[in-house]
Amino acid sequence: MTFGEKLKEARKNAGLSQEQLAEKLCVSRAAVAKWETDRGMPDVSNLKTIAQLLGVSVDYLLDDGEKLSLNEVREPIDLSQYQKGGKCRNSQDAACVAKFPNADAIYPLIRTKKLSTAEWFLDFFTQPGVIQLADYADDNSAYYLVEQAGRQYLVNVTKEFFITSELTSKVDPKKFFIGKNRFQKAVYQLL
Repeated sequence: MTFGEKLKEARKNAGLSQEQLAEKLCVSRAAVAKWETDRGMPDVSNLKTIAQLLGVSVDYLLDDGEKLSLNEVREPIDLSQYQKGGKCRNSQDAACVAKFPNADAIYPLIRTKKLSTAEWFLDFFTQPGVIQLADYADDNSAYYLVEQAGRQYLVNVTKEFFITSELTSKVDPKKFFIGKNRFQKAVYQLL
């Protein structure tokens, strides 16, 4: 949910109209409408007051549902240095195992784009699967969920980079969403 959607829901749950909330904040109703449609954000003092009035936390209002931390590590990689073998089906698998030798588990992932309603209808009525195929052609890198020392990392191995992002909250390896991507555990596991 976006900030605006959360604000609107919390306002309704508190039994307040846009006008009533605006009066309590000493702002215009148009300002509240603007915030609820994600065309603007309240300042910090109003944000604190909104959270108190609506009985929610500031963190709840600002959390956009993303599970990735802000510290992404992007390292150059030469995939020709890694060879498939054992449980590794390709050089990306081997690179991930080499990067995380002490991992508790490494799950190869299948990434698909989460289609909007309009995209789903377009895809369904034109040629089913064509939007997903085009998305895969645009990003055919390998993704992994790595569990190590009580932490989870989303790893993306491209032709040029090894990209690691720590997840801020635990996910189920079977299926999870981050942004507009759906990740699903592949049929095999590396560790």
